[in-house]
Amino acid sequence: MGGLLAVGAVYAIQPFREYSGVEYQNFALPPDYQEKTEWVFARLMYPPVSRYYGGFAFLGDWREGASNWTMDYPRSDRHFSAALRRLTRVHARSAEQPVNLDTGDVFDWPWLYGVEVGHWNLSDEQVKTFREYLLRGGFFLCDDFHGTIEWDVFTASMQRVFPDRPIVEIPSPDAIFHTIYDLDDRYQVPGAQYLETGQIWEKDGKVPHWRGIYDDKGRLMVAICFDMDLGDSWEHADNPQYPEKFSALGIRIGVDYVVYAMTH
Repeated sequence: MGGLLAVGAVYAIQPFREYSGVEYQNFALPPDYQEKTEWVFARLMYPPVSRYYGGFAFLGDWREGASNWTMDYPRSDRHFSAALRRLTRVHARSAEQPVNLDTGDVFDWPWLYGVEVGHWNLSDEQVKTFREYLLRGGFFLCDDFHGTIEWDVFTASMQRVFPDRPIVEIPSPDAIFHTIYDLDDRYQVPGAQYLETGQIWEKDGKVPHWRGIYDDKGRLMVAICFDMDLGDSWEHADNPQYPEKFSALGIRIGVDYVVYAMTH
């Protein structure tokens, strides 16, 4: 990760800004949100393939928020950062950092999270920047997309990023499942719809998949959590109605992925 770590050390100079979310407005900032730390939850901003989600129109410019990339934001990000602080010695910032591929700031953030990537539609320039970011040592975790149609939308952009690299199932012995927690016994982590329906899956995505894309040295560059919703498991970690076992696994997966990204 040499190329990214060199610039990642200066990430604190990048301005922090909050955006309008799909679910949350005026979410209280932690008092220490400006603290300089060694790790930050960087959230990918992206243009959506459609301006519609669940029958509702996203009005305005995706670069100003209130789009698919802001699902669960910022509650999910801040809950996970707090958990990472408690469960590891990683010095994590308490607030997230939205990152736009068009600005070049992505190279300052070695770990990047993308939500609802079954709705993204990367431009040609974003594809080029994203490929360079990953090949230079960046790590991308994506999550919260479900079923055949959303998989096809996801791969339409991701295969433009890496037309020469396959998406594969990550084998259980891979180090990414054993950095802090041993996660051989994994199960599907549902979204908040579980609270109303009792149904774990969404769309036609009944079987969860932990997939990835490797570089030439065997490092996972892209970790794909498909047919599950880790973001909701972080978001609802303090919700007594959301089963603890789902948040427990979702947080453990996230912790393993962060530590893997920092050590590989």
